[in-house]
Amino acid sequence: MAEHGRARAPRPTLAHVARAAGVSSAAASMALNDREGISRSTRDRVLAEARRLGYRRRSRGTGLLGVLPTDLGNPYHTDVISGIEQAAEGLGLGVVIAHGRRDGAHLERQLQRLLDLGVDGIVAVTTWLRPAVLEAAAHLVPVVVIGRMQDVVPGTDTVRNHDHDGAALAVRHLVEHGHRRLAHVTLSGRPGPALRRAGFLAEAARLGLRDGAQVIGPDEASATEGIEMLLRAVRRGDPAAPTAVFAANDIAAVTVLHRAADLGVAVPERLSVIGYDSSAVALTVRPHLTSVNQPRQEMGRLAARMLGERFAGRAHDAVSTVEPVLTLRDSTGPGPARRARV
Repeated sequence: MAEHGRARAPRPTLAHVARAAGVSSAAASMALNDREGISRSTRDRVLAEARRLGYRRRSRGTGLLGVLPTDLGNPYHTDVISGIEQAAEGLGLGVVIAHGRRDGAHLERQLQRLLDLGVDGIVAVTTWLRPAVLEAAAHLVPVVVIGRMQDVVPGTDTVRNHDHDGAALAVRHLVEHGHRRLAHVTLSGRPGPALRRAGFLAEAARLGLRDGAQVIGPDEASATEGIEMLLRAVRRGDPAAPTAVFAANDIAAVTVLHRAADLGVAVPERLSVIGYDSSAVALTVRPHLTSVNQPRQEMGRLAARMLGERFAGRAHDAVSTVEPVLTLRDSTGPGPARRARV
């Protein structure tokens, strides 16, 4: 019969060392594996705590950043990843990508796979992960979220853009060009798109056009039906039909352009269309798509740099916010009032 002795104390982990030294797990790993990127004082503090705790380190870190996008089929995500790779190379790190496939449960499994692989940090190009899951990951390695979460997640850094202001840019452009009846098309109720919707409505109200502004969506089924109704109203010359559409992303805007072409609604002659992201898809359609530009590669570079700051010992959470800019192309033109004066 086996004897039951005293329970053994748990073996110290990298997280224990990092917590005792007051640094991130990635910074502790860099110190213990004698890698560049942290100060001598941080390295000495980590080594002292490791000796005190009796920690045995692994032979070396992986030298990899894990990148977790919602959907590799969306050009926004691929542009962001390009920026991450550029900055990671400057940090002497490689990048491994785990595709989320627009599935929250799959995203969480992919996150765990990246952690099991031993990556030195995570960039989540997604807001689909549960806050508790992100917070748990941030206890192991530095985590940066690109996008706007519903709630603040302690221990994580954030890169985002001014969604509300970006929507206002689109509305002002349309109104300055004589449009008075506007529609907003959205395929999602998540925080970023929700702020674009709020910005659209707020700017329309500020300009005295709230009664002439409508929202189509936010789910894909209602958006598809709403786009169809809007375009048919434009085609038959309904005087109450919108003369311009601002879409919450380029994918939604291209959906409007394609269906308009099917129904013989000329863009921008009868309907102006603006997207959001100014991704590569904006130049693959005719007419080329006017779009609010999120500096996607810069967002990726910022995220990688923020991981580098964590590696160097920064312990507080940080937020980087980028400013959107309207990129004018061929899908917007003068509204009816402006055309009548020409």
